Amino acid sequence: MASHDAAATFKVNVRMVLVRVVVRDSQGHAVGNLHKEDFQLLDDHKPQLITQFSLEQPGAQVAKEQKTSEESPGEKPAEKTPDVPERYVAYLFDDVHLEIKDLLPARNAADHHLATLQPTDRAAIFTISGQNNLDFTDDHVKLHEALLRLQPRSIANTGLTQCPYMTYYIADQIANKRDDQALQVVTQDALHCAFADDQRMLSAAQALAQQAAMQELSLGDAETRLALGTIKDVVRRMSAVPGQRTIVLVSPGFLTPQLEYEIGDIIERAVRTNTIISALDARGLYTLVPGGDISRQGAPNVLLASQEFLYETQSASADDEVLDELANGTGGSFFHNNNDLEEGFRRVAAAPEYYYVLGFSPQNLKLDGHFHSLKVTLRNQEKLTLQARKGYYAPKHVPDPAEQEKQEIEDALFSQEEMHDLPVELHTQFFKSTDVNAKLSVLVHVDVKHLHFRKADGRNRNDLTIVSGLFDRNGTYISGSAKVLEMRLKDETLENKLGSGVTVRTSFDVKPGSYLVRLVVRDEEGQLAAENGAIEIP
Repeated sequence: MASHDAAATFKVNVRMVLVRVVVRDSQGHAVGNLHKEDFQLLDDHKPQLITQFSLEQPGAQVAKEQKTSEESPGEKPAEKTPDVPERYVAYLFDDVHLEIKDLLPARNAADHHLATLQPTDRAAIFTISGQNNLDFTDDHVKLHEALLRLQPRSIANTGLTQCPYMTYYIADQIANKRDDQALQVVTQDALHCAFADDQRMLSAAQALAQQAAMQELSLGDAETRLALGTIKDVVRRMSAVPGQRTIVLVSPGFLTPQLEYEIGDIIERAVRTNTIISALDARGLYTLVPGGDISRQGAPNVLLASQEFLYETQSASADDEVLDELANGTGGSFFHNNNDLEEGFRRVAAAPEYYYVLGFSPQNLKLDGHFHSLKVTLRNQEKLTLQARKGYYAPKHVPDPAEQEKQEIEDALFSQEEMHDLPVELHTQFFKSTDVNAKLSVLVHVDVKHLHFRKADGRNRNDLTIVSGLFDRNGTYISGSAKVLEMRLKDETLENKLGSGVTVRTSFDVKPGSYLVRLVVRDEEGQLAAENGAIEIP
């Protein structure tokens, strides 16, 4: 038997497609009494065998008081801290796309909402621009101050081009969708504002229109990529907190031309890390003004006003599509077309009481990045409605088995679910060397006799990967340790010498305070054990 340290680094498992489904009754309440046999799942219109099925209740798993070992000389058993964090909500403000007239009411509503946080809640304020972020905390003063610092930080002056008038939506129609009518409208506007309607300059006006479209498209793409990249980063941050995970995206929405794969990747990551993304359209019940509002510089072209207003209407509707897709794909809520933003924050911050996770392994899946449409239905449940992702993208490479193992361990480490497939127990001790320094010991006891072994070369073989993670009182990941216990045991040793099992120790240098310890153990067959420990070091 040998034990050695291993790097505690972990990546994404793509061998199984996971679909999160929220089922609601006619009153909008989540339904939690369905079974695998009630669901049907189609991948590109082909029925699939659901091989993984679970009913989840967000927030139901909380940190439990850990088992403590007998005191060693000079050491004290760790104590349970009160108010262990259970729910983490990241409020992500789209300061890049939000205008001040929409940001201020949303900021005030969020301030009132955050005043209702419970002792077991932790909130963070993030921004798309990345400026003035506040990590998870229960400090109401810091949250209030972070909200007050929010302000628009657009990198593109969408809609402010004087000549010709150009928006990201129109630029997308011209450059990506090859819409000749849109090009003609902008060309006529350019001819009017730059060339005094001189028809001899029609070619020059068209060139000016195409140039304006490419400029606006470049700026709009930059903002969209920044937004999607930040959302992905926040999902990654959420995977490192040990509890219920919700992201509230506060945004007016934005266009995502030719970036569908990136959106699918965000949904995939969120589903695999048990993160819910909800969205609140900060525009509320908005109205559009023909000819533009006062933010538009220069007088509009009266002859083209009706066509430009049509594009504005289509753009306003299209902006919501990404918010709707993220919410539906991850089991979240989408609050829009409503000015009661305080009620909106209450709804989007609350996870559904129940949701289901369906998993299937696609047959003969080509590694080509192709989009696969998904459809989930219920058998004989006509009065219920379903919310689920609309599709997924095939991977572009073969997943690495070692990386899959790391991902399974990581998913378990940053969860609060306790699993007992393996006979292990978590114990903790601490020793204070000074008033401000302590050594925290995480002891993992393994009942070796009740493990599953495979016989090879006359030995009983199994390897255990033992991972301990340390989190602070706000659920921020501090440190982790991975050890591999290699067992090559003779029958005599297993039968007569290991009756009491074995204990593996991991130590952390800590300061006085409240901590959460998370233990995950995985064997060669993929069985998992996971336990929580809540610790107070005085």
